[in-house]
Amino acid sequence: MSIVPNSPALAELHHGAPCWVDIATTDLQAATDFYGGLFGWYFSDVEGGAIALVDGLPVAGIVAADQSSAWTLYLNTPHARATADKAHALGGTVLGEPSDLVTLLADPTGAVVGFRHVPADWVFGTDGHGAYAWAELNTRDGHAADEFFGELCGYEITQIGDGQTVDYTIWGLHGHTVLGRQRMGRAFAPGTAPHWMVYFTAAPEIGADSAASRVLELGGRVTVEPYDTPFGRITVVADHAGAVFSVIDPSRTTPLSDEDTGARVDDPYDD
Repeated sequence: MSIVPNSPALAELHHGAPCWVDIATTDLQAATDFYGGLFGWYFSDVEGGAIALVDGLPVAGIVAADQSSAWTLYLNTPHARATADKAHALGGTVLGEPSDLVTLLADPTGAVVGFRHVPADWVFGTDGHGAYAWAELNTRDGHAADEFFGELCGYEITQIGDGQTVDYTIWGLHGHTVLGRQRMGRAFAPGTAPHWMVYFTAAPEIGADSAASRVLELGGRVTVEPYDTPFGRITVVADHAGAVFSVIDPSRTTPLSDEDTGARVDDPYDD
């Protein structure tokens, strides 16, 4: 039974579209306790970790490892090894030995992302409470990122803002927006590394504010207090081990005023 009336939907698995997210942890029990307590996830044990489920749909992976990691986004590819080769040719860095099914790489600006070849019956729940909602690349070289991923994945790239004060692009496939890219400006500390920010959904019955409070109760941190955007009410948090992610309630949209356009964006990595 769902803990809220917002069950996940199945992701559309186009080439280049998000198909999975996971996180590595040195303490599997602590991680499942934290995320189960926050999102109501329950878990199916698999070799080397656990699969998080919401209403029976897989929404994320938690991997037992010798070293903890940030949340990693995976994009769908018909052949991971071929994607790794193409990424290398385009100036990316392949991290570790790729297989036919999965590869991890850093784009030319330094942010890490994964690619997976998933079967036709692959299931990834999105958009419901506790499920993946969105991801955006934060980088200091937006043009290089757009060029690299546009060539690698065939994205349709649309500029939002003036490209100077506000430099944000959305990446689309077949007319559907799938990812965002933000150029890091003065709001980000000079040493902030390029990174992907993964967002999870908070149902309206729970909301971003309650999610932020729950993070604190579970031993995490609220890095950016809940704030309103045209896309929903968002909070940026860190889990019990310090991994940063965002929670968004997409039902709470607030249009930006003219004076808000180009305003300073809080940097969740500037602690």
